This record gives sequence, structure tokens and C-alpha cells, in this order.
Amino acid sequence: MLLGVSAMGDRRSACLLAVAMVLQAAAVLGGGGALLDPRRLEKFVDELPDMPRLRGYGVTDGGALVAGNLTIGMYDTTWKFHRDIPATRVFAYGTSREAATVPGPTIEAMRGVPTHVTWVNHLPARHFLPWDPTIPTAAAPGARGGVPTVVHLHGGVQHSSSDGHSLAWFTAGHAATGPRFSPPPFAYPNRQPPGNLWYHDHAMGLTRVNILAGLMGAYRVVSPGEEDPLNLPSGEALDRNIVLFDRDFHAHDGALFMNATGNNPDVHPQWQPEYFGSVVVVNGKAWPFLRVRRRRYRFRILNASNARFFRLSLSGGLRFVHVGSDSVYLARPVSTRKFLLAPSEIADVVIDFAGSSSGEAVLSDNAPAPYPGDPGDKAETVEVMKFLIEDAAAATEPADTSSVPKALMRHYPKPDAREAAATRRITMYEYTKNGTDEPTHLYLNARSYMDPVTETPREGTSEVWEVINLTDDNHPLHVHLAVFAVLEQRSLRRVDEFRDCMVRRNDADACGVGRHLARGRRHVVPRQERGWKNVFKVRPSAVTRILVRFKPLVADDAASPEEEGRFPFDVTTGPGYVYHCHILDHEDNEMMRPMKIVR
Repeated sequence: MLLGVSAMGDRRSACLLAVAMVLQAAAVLGGGGALLDPRRLEKFVDELPDMPRLRGYGVTDGGALVAGNLTIGMYDTTWKFHRDIPATRVFAYGTSREAATVPGPTIEAMRGVPTHVTWVNHLPARHFLPWDPTIPTAAAPGARGGVPTVVHLHGGVQHSSSDGHSLAWFTAGHAATGPRFSPPPFAYPNRQPPGNLWYHDHAMGLTRVNILAGLMGAYRVVSPGEEDPLNLPSGEALDRNIVLFDRDFHAHDGALFMNATGNNPDVHPQWQPEYFGSVVVVNGKAWPFLRVRRRRYRFRILNASNARFFRLSLSGGLRFVHVGSDSVYLARPVSTRKFLLAPSEIADVVIDFAGSSSGEAVLSDNAPAPYPGDPGDKAETVEVMKFLIEDAAAATEPADTSSVPKALMRHYPKPDAREAAATRRITMYEYTKNGTDEPTHLYLNARSYMDPVTETPREGTSEVWEVINLTDDNHPLHVHLAVFAVLEQRSLRRVDEFRDCMVRRNDADACGVGRHLARGRRHVVPRQERGWKNVFKVRPSAVTRILVRFKPLVADDAASPEEEGRFPFDVTTGPGYVYHCHILDHEDNEMMRPMKIVR
């Protein structure tokens, strides 16, 4: 995880008062009482919830589809994570405080039909979780009108004024707003391929805290004309969203736990490099169960954890058949027995429970935390949820007529590096306090988030990005607006020598990157991750080459304005876009950079 680079001192010396507030909060919020021992919780006692579904489009009396208008609030409420845990205070999305859930409602949008959402902040004056004012933060919560929030539709293709820029935050009643604030509503055109997205908080320096508090939810773009002929499992009972995350709780009252003391408290009083909880939560319930029949089901699995990777497998010899990755269908289905899912990644899979000889199947995880961990370490296998497999209730129950076709959506263009208009290098750094191996902050290209824009891709083009990871962590890279495809991953040789040079010079050519890549091990990209994606796991001590597409992803035979490579809005205006590591604790501490699209 660590890169031995001299750290900055306290980069927010002007925040002494706020630091004192955080240290005081530590005694109240973080230090009081022991953590809940997960071994005391009985597993598989709560049924997996299906979150409320909201239709993101309207239908006229004549049956025509029209733009949808939703109002969704962020509420300070409570949620039951387990039968034996008291109701827990959370921040949650919903159409009302009574209807708010963790995760929030699933929004179903129709391809090509706009969805307009008015996001309303009903959060209190002060956050109930510890936060750190010494990292760049949206605002001091409680100091100017309440907890800041802004919503990013992850995987969405939308104007930057509706993208949830981290500096576009706002507090309750818009009492305070960020420098890039855009007035409501947020407009989502949904002019993109059918697939899986999710929405979540994106406020600068508070993303990890607000998402941990509960601000996340699933979003689908559907296209019946394209999807119905595939004959995949469909209907609310057979096509389910699965949202995974990890949490810790206080033993005495079931309150959410987040550390109140940082790994370098004299630099950052609260921030730590990664948050890991000991309780696995699925759709808001700890280790739930789901009753299924012996037939095919479709599960859209999102990893919404702050930092935990999941390596998922099924008992009883059952397999996953992947039909999509992130927001785009695969060209062909891919069968696996296990797969790795990074924070913010989505795996769209079909499971056929008819292949089980047992009456139950357990979904398990054995990924190290942090990932990939130290060489030779063996990760513990932990249960995630259980499927209770039931026979048909009666002979008259309809047979399973769903299927997984040999070909899915093959009409999208294949990645071709020859079309790249430019090549950029993005280098990942982690800095530590002098004389220690404790991280203080993380940068991309040795620049802070607040430094001027250096990435200015041209609309209608593609670029090759060579992402150089000089850390020992695997970083899930997310690029707003764009989709990208992985071309190659190759390990660096004599990486310590190369890293030392890069720390001094931040110049890959001058440091001989080609020499360090020569004869480096080439890593195979999993078959289910070779299509167009929004997130990819950037391997440590390696160079990952990706083809980033700054133009709409449309079918080869499309006849639309997007066919010419232009988005259906002006990408050059507004607050702009960003790219970042999706380990939330890294993103919040400046492993994020602005991006300006030009024409």
C-alpha cells in the first residue's frame, strides 16, 4: 500500500478550530464503547430486501413515453441492518423520510427518454460521523448551514452541470453552496446503451463519510427493444439488484462506526487510508437470505464499499454467467466460478439454480483487505448471503423459459487503439510521513485535485491512457462521462528503482519506463472485463493501458446525431468532469483530478 515519499506537513494549518472540533467529536462519536462482535449475530435471518423502484419516465394517456420528473431527498433517519441490531441512524435517499432506504430506491430509466431529478438535502446541521477538515472538504459541516451533499450518477452520460461535480455541493435549503454549484433539477438524457449505473454522494472530502452513512442507490437504463429478444430472466422477482458493502457497528446501541482517529493524527486527525467493516451488508441487511426456485435468475451486483474488494464464488458448483460489466452489455456471455469485484464495479450475472443438487447455496468472498494484500497471505473466506433453493410449489407453476443467448450485444464498436488521437500517462502516487510508512495523501501525476487542469481530451476522439501505478494497492480507476476498454496490463521490473526516479522527476520517459516494462509480466484481463467499462482495477507496480472513448458509445449501424461523435449536450461548458480512484478514502484525500473536454 505504501510509497516512501516525504510527506507534506499539516496542509490545513488554518483549520485548528475545526481540528479541535473533530478531536472533541472523537470522544463522543468514535471512542465510546466496543465494536459489535459479528460472531454474535446469527446469519441468514433477514430476507434480502428488494429496494423500492421508481420509474424515471412518464407515460401519456396515449401510451407515449415522456420525460420523467422525480424528487428524491436525502434524509436523516434510521434503518434496521439486522434483526438483532437496534435501529441505526443513517442518511438515506427516498421520496419521503418514511420511504427512505439504505440503499436508496432503484431508478429505472428508459433509453433515450430523459429523467429529471430534483435532489433535496434534508440533512441536519452536523454530521453524525467523524470527518476530517485537514483534507480538502466541501465545507465544515455544521459551520454554514448543514451537511454538504451532491449526487453523481456513476456511469451516466450527462452534462457536467448534472454530473455531481465534487465542488457543486449544497446544504439544506441551499443555505450554502459550492463554487461549482448548479441549480436543480439534474438532467439525465439516458442516451446511452442499456445497462447498470448507480448514484451516490460525491461531495468533496465527504464522499467516504456520506456513502458510509447510507447515500447510495441503483439506477438502470433499460431498452426493451434491444433487451427483450435476449430472453434473459426478467420481472421484479427474477431480475434483482444486489448492493454489497461492509460496515462496523457499536455494540451498545448499533450505531455505525467510523474511525475518529487518523493513522497520522498529527497530520490528519481522522482520515485513514481505507475503511473496512467486519459485517457484510447486502441491500441493507447483514448476511441475508433469498428464497429462489430451481431456475435462472439475473443479479446486477454492485460493490458499494468504501475500500473492500469482493472475490465472489458460489457453493455447490454453481457458476456465474456474466452478461454485462458496469454499464454495458458484453458481446458474448462469459461463465466463471469466481470473480473479483472492486469498489464501484458492477457485474451483471445470471445464476441457474436448477444446476444445484442441494437445497441451498452460499455466496462467499475471499478477497484480502486491503487488496491485493501481502504476497503469500491467505485471505479468510467469509459468507455474504444464502440462497434457499425451493422446488416448484405446484406442477402448474410456469416452466423457466428464459435463456442466455450465445451472443448478446455485438453491435457496439470494438476497441481499436489505432483510432487514438493522443496518448497520456497517468501516474498514481501515495505519500507517507517522513520516517514512517503511514500514508498522508495520494496524488495523480504528482498533482493535487485543486491544481489546474492538465487533461483536456477532445470531444469525438479516443485516447490511450497509460496508467502507472507506483503503489502497492490495486486502485479502481473511474473516468466520468467516458467509457474505456483495457488494452494491456504489464508489471514493471526493478520497480523500486523506477519509483525512486519518478518521485524525483515525475517523468516516465526520463526514468526509462520502456526499459522497466521490457519483459515485464503481462497479466491477462478477465474475459468478462474485456468490453467497454466505467471502472477497472489498476494493478500495483504495473502499467495499465486503456482506450478511453470521449464520444458516445453507439451501435455500428446507428443513425443518430451521436453517430458523428458528438454528445447530445455541450461538454465544453459547465464545471467539467473528473477521473479518480474509487477507493473512497483515496478519492477524498486528493486521488482525483479535474478534466476539461474541448472541441
